[in-house]
Amino acid sequence: MPKQFHVPPRKFRVYTRRDLDRIPQLGRFSNDELLAMKAVACVLPFRVNDYVCDELIDWDHVPEDPIFQLTFPQPGMLADKDLRHMMDLLRADASEAELQKEARKIQIALNPHPAGQVELNVPRLEGTSLAGMQHKYRETVLFFPSSGQTCHTYCTYCFRWPQFVGLDELKFAAREADQLVAYLREHPEVNSVLFTGGDPMVMKTRVLRRYLEPLLAADLDHLVSIRIGTKAPAYWPQRFTVDDDADDLMRLFEEVHQAGRHLAIMAHYSHPRELDTVTAQAAVERLRTAGATVRCQAPLIKHVNDDAQTWADLWKRQIVLGAVPYYMFVERDTGPKHYFEVPLARAYDIFTTAYRRVSGLGRTVRGPSMSATPGKVLVDGVAEIHGEKVFVLKFLQARDPAWVNRVFFAKYDEKATWLDQLKPALGEKEWWFQPTIRAMKKQGWQPSWGDRSRARKRVTTFGHVEWE
Repeated sequence: MPKQFHVPPRKFRVYTRRDLDRIPQLGRFSNDELLAMKAVACVLPFRVNDYVCDELIDWDHVPEDPIFQLTFPQPGMLADKDLRHMMDLLRADASEAELQKEARKIQIALNPHPAGQVELNVPRLEGTSLAGMQHKYRETVLFFPSSGQTCHTYCTYCFRWPQFVGLDELKFAAREADQLVAYLREHPEVNSVLFTGGDPMVMKTRVLRRYLEPLLAADLDHLVSIRIGTKAPAYWPQRFTVDDDADDLMRLFEEVHQAGRHLAIMAHYSHPRELDTVTAQAAVERLRTAGATVRCQAPLIKHVNDDAQTWADLWKRQIVLGAVPYYMFVERDTGPKHYFEVPLARAYDIFTTAYRRVSGLGRTVRGPSMSATPGKVLVDGVAEIHGEKVFVLKFLQARDPAWVNRVFFAKYDEKATWLDQLKPALGEKEWWFQPTIRAMKKQGWQPSWGDRSRARKRVTTFGHVEWE
């Protein structure tokens, strides 16, 4: 019998940059502090809803409160000169056009699309680039539904911040599922589709249905799983409980499950407080009852969750609710990374200490993991080899499937925060995968793993098709 929760109805109300003066809790800040928030919000996206403000933020402990750091603009997110410049423009009542012009200069310098997202990840179908999709790893295609390119609340660390600041030439979005289905038919090596954004859960159920139903067709029998990346279970759990179409959403998820596809909700929980409310706990219960598996992931973020006990508490809470701890990511090298990044050495220590504090049920989690240009690189340990202290690294995913699970070594560096700051260990001059990455960039890499002329078809025990 599912656990019963009493979830009071709540109307969704959102605040953006132009509403900062209208958020009552911000009355405790000085005019200059509020001006600094507005200056940062001119450059980086800001959007928050009243559920986050009323139930997740501890206003007695701002600005240090982790959820406040996670959702509200912080002055340290911009370089001092950039912050002063934007504040001066606001004091001078600069026009919106002038604010946008100056903000754009700062945005372009913040590495808006890291890890080869534009040059290496966008696939092609019949010679046409599919701007609303990414295909980096053989088994998985990312799909960006155009109706899901916003969120209930924006995370201040978000590596997809260009989606929300008007950089349309850097935006991933697809209007219809037709191209996705056509691409999947041409690439039978793909067994998983990940809906991402933005947040697909901002869509009404009737819109989401248009995307999901075609994926249940019989001629896509190689498709094993459908994933939905979302922060809604943390920032607007009402989407799954008391929203007008929440019941319809659960029925849709049940249909996916009954059609023989694994449905995974890739929930982004950054702090245990996001799972403290009755509404958040009820959302997890409803998702599980509808046949979805809730897998939990988040980056390690300075000022928010950069201590071991926070992560151990987070994983334990997830286990209690029947969710699966999945990933601890390293904050990507984009946007205000200088404010949020944690050195890899410390990240490994935090992960290892937290990992020791949970039982085997929580050790499904992997990390710290970098989603870098060549693939997902795990910091798997620190060791000494022939008298040299090294990071032990491993590919969890890779552009070349032959690299997956391969171990390699980097010189130990206490200050390094990303793969490109590390140097190969044991006398190697460059990373062994670098020549292949250079060739991919030069040749305009496109996935060809599913070439049926070279592949062998196999029907699995459960009736799914695989190509080897």
